[in-house]
Amino acid sequence: MPSTYILYSASLDRYYIGSTDKSVEERLAKHLTNHDGFTAKAKDWEVVYCKIHDTIAEARFQESSIKRSKSRKVIQALIRDYEASKSG
Repeated sequence: MPSTYILYSASLDRYYIGSTDKSVEERLAKHLTNHDGFTAKAKDWEVVYCKIHDTIAEARFQESSIKRSKSRKVIQALIRDYEASKSG
């Protein structure tokens, strides 16, 4: 199921934006394994945002749009809206 996701690491106080055609849980597990790359810097990543798409192309487009914004405020607004939709 294609999706765009945002991970957060409290120890780094950083976000990671990604997309996948697998489950987000499966992708998070890979981020938490020993590997090279940005997410290898911490082991406390958690999913704070996830949006399901019809195609992987749509998921990658949203990932790219979020990354292009280079804005923590944009990321935090997405997360707030996501949390609000889950609770209400």
